[in-house]
Amino acid sequence: MKKSTRRIVGLAIGTLVLFGALVLAGCSSKAPSASSSSSTGTQSTPQQTPQREAQTVAQGGALKIEMKDLSDKAQFYPVNVDGTAMEVLAFKDKNGKVHTAFNTCQVCYSSGKGYYIQEGDNLVCQNCGNKFGVDQVEIKTGGCNPLPIFEDEKTTTSSEITVPYETLKKSETFFANWKN
Repeated sequence: MKKSTRRIVGLAIGTLVLFGALVLAGCSSKAPSASSSSSTGTQSTPQQTPQREAQTVAQGGALKIEMKDLSDKAQFYPVNVDGTAMEVLAFKDKNGKVHTAFNTCQVCYSSGKGYYIQEGDNLVCQNCGNKFGVDQVEIKTGGCNPLPIFEDEKTTTSSEITVPYETLKKSETFFANWKN
């Protein structure tokens, strides 16, 4: 084999080995663990909420969230809309104002890991690790944060929050690969 041909073959093999190593490194990366250190170097434990049975919402129906269940800790409400598993998070801030959002990241949703758990006063994306202050839910839009459900997309009374089928349905694409 000519010297130039061996060199090209060697470069090609080296490139393939490097590419394979990068692919394997990307595939083996994990979302941040519950015990990962925060920026202050202290350990943080994810906020646990009771497992709820998914509500099935069909056309003309709505997701119902009881106000008595809400606190300053995010509560997670699984819902099934036309066969798509989704989740809504809700909580009351220090002033008693209700905040709601879809538990999916506006950037990372297609990864299957673009959902949040609560650690202290933050929601943490399980795909990229971005920390999002709970006080920003339904206020900040765009970027790596939960998809807000605004006041005009839900009905809030003293006893419950109602998120209609139409609001749920229009966000269905954000959940196509959710938690897969």
